[in-house]
Amino acid sequence: MPFQQFSFHPKVVAGINALGYTTPTPIQAQAIPKIMAGHDLMGLAQTGTGKTAAFALPILHRLMQGPRKQVRALIIAPTRELAEQINDAVLELGQQTRLKSITVYGGVNVNPQIEKLKNGVEIVVACPGRLLDHISQGTIDLTNLELLVLDEADQMFDMGFLPDIRRILKHLPAQRQTMLFSATMPAEIRGLAREILRDPATVQVDHVAPAATVSHALYPVAQHLKTPLLMQLLKHTDTDSVLIFTRTKHRAKRVGEQLEKAGYTAASLQGNLSQNRRQAAMDGFRNGTYQILVATDIAARGIDVSQVSHVINYDIPDTSEAYIHRIGRTGRAARNGDAFTMVTDEDTIMVKAIERTLGAAIERRTVEGFDYSVAAPRKDDEFARPPRPPRNQPKAKKPAPKPAAGQGAAHAAAGSKPSGSKPAPAGGARHPQRTQRPR
Repeated sequence: MPFQQFSFHPKVVAGINALGYTTPTPIQAQAIPKIMAGHDLMGLAQTGTGKTAAFALPILHRLMQGPRKQVRALIIAPTRELAEQINDAVLELGQQTRLKSITVYGGVNVNPQIEKLKNGVEIVVACPGRLLDHISQGTIDLTNLELLVLDEADQMFDMGFLPDIRRILKHLPAQRQTMLFSATMPAEIRGLAREILRDPATVQVDHVAPAATVSHALYPVAQHLKTPLLMQLLKHTDTDSVLIFTRTKHRAKRVGEQLEKAGYTAASLQGNLSQNRRQAAMDGFRNGTYQILVATDIAARGIDVSQVSHVINYDIPDTSEAYIHRIGRTGRAARNGDAFTMVTDEDTIMVKAIERTLGAAIERRTVEGFDYSVAAPRKDDEFARPPRPPRNQPKAKKPAPKPAAGQGAAHAAAGSKPSGSKPAPAGGARHPQRTQRPR
């Protein structure tokens, strides 16, 4: 079914044609008619299936009718990168509509956001924290909101945003159309969907299997040999653009540094970076400046690079759905892709869970010539965090001066302390103002 079947506004059609879209993806074919009919929607789809256009196109179509310079559509995303990606897609698809869309997120100066909101916009793509700031300061007016989208809802839950989402919902009109999209659907997200969606239509695409264009395998290895094995894999593999996933921010940073030392053009993407450095890493990976990007799951939401040739799981993800979601970042746009996952003995339970979900065993591979017998070091020199600086030791207290003759006896007789002293704290604590810092 071509896009013409949806009867979009001519200005929206112009944006579709300018981008060269001809045939909708499965998620678009299922979701667009239901959204345009006014239904609430629960969409279960992996990254790379075209879900941004699935909700952006109906939103643009609807907003062509009605008032301008009012916030009528709100899209909430968990990360700054994903918010920018969604906003870019909205602006590209709506380039002929003259509808205004802006991003709202923290880590950057709030004043330009306030100015744009004051001048009037129709679409806001926001991260929860900064959006709540605007709501509390009265710098955004959501009373005319007609459409709400929660994108990557599972990551919002993982990042602890659900309480913020519930606070935001209290400030939105009850009469609205709501869409919730998620790559996975844990119980908490299903519960949220029941709370905020009214008689929703449900669409589900490519949930329990990786794309046919993705070849994936496991590489069993001891934990201390992961980095040497990674270097061997990269050395013996014809790679163009490689996305490497790690479990922690510290590990992403360290692996990125080691790859740079080995001569690769690599960058790391993790939560401790400033917005400018995060954007530079993303842009460099997209335009080929960096051949390798090392990222955590959360930081990587928003990466949409169709040319990724390889995904390498330095650490196995903690759910079957996340495994399928990660490896689905390669093999896009009808290209073939490879996904490698390093696994240790401790990952056995997770591997079995993934294979149960897939309904098949995953191929195990070894790298010829790699020495798997190297003993583990006595100390973790690779990922051990630097020692904490020693804490300042409290100075020895000077002995209290002896009371003048007769003074102590007088106070004792009165049953009181000398003037200006404080009563002893309950429980016998000598220094309530001094707290022990956690180690």
